Amino acid sequence: MADSVLVVAAHPDDEVLGCGGTIARHADAGDQVRVLIVAEGATSRQQHRVRNQASDELSALAQSAQKAGAILGAQGVELLDLPDNRLDSLDRLDLIKQIEERIARHQPQVVYVHHAGDVNIDHRRLHEAVVTACRPTPGQPVRRLLSFEVASSTEWQPPCSAPAFQPNWFVDISAQWLRKREALEAYISEMRPWPHARSFQAVEHLARWRGAQVGVEAAEAFCLLRQLV
Repeated sequence: MADSVLVVAAHPDDEVLGCGGTIARHADAGDQVRVLIVAEGATSRQQHRVRNQASDELSALAQSAQKAGAILGAQGVELLDLPDNRLDSLDRLDLIKQIEERIARHQPQVVYVHHAGDVNIDHRRLHEAVVTACRPTPGQPVRRLLSFEVASSTEWQPPCSAPAFQPNWFVDISAQWLRKREALEAYISEMRPWPHARSFQAVEHLARWRGAQVGVEAAEAFCLLRQLV
């Protein structure tokens, strides 16, 4: 039986950086994958948030998200347009309810979200909201909850400042790596030149290293937060 999968990401490109290969692998297995991106990903670059001054950039990011989702085989990509790098300015309950609504609508058995210790505040607040929305109450459809790493956020957090990312779940993406790379190319505006951690070379090095940790060509690593079997 095919699984329903929900990937909850803070910004456009996080879903590909964190679990793009795994999205493609789920799609290849016949699973239905939906991507929810909650923040718009651009206005934090302004001194003060003026959304209409970033309309062209936001439109391009939305198009990139849809293109990347299609490359990976996602059934749908939804963008909520919440303020970039300002999720801590929102009431946590309001964010939780947004996630709960999508869980009720899509009934996912598998959910992916950011690691709790990322340096990016949106990643941390979203992790908290998703964990709450996926709490194991009777009737909760989510059976597996995992957190992913995002190059240029997860590894930038000093290990004594927050929980370190210590993966205990690896997904072989050897057959999906090139599609992850292609999906990242859809986000060319968000990629950076080597040796930045969000360069094509760095993302590939990470995938190859995670693969080497488990004896395959390329992998993505996760923390398994909960699983019900």
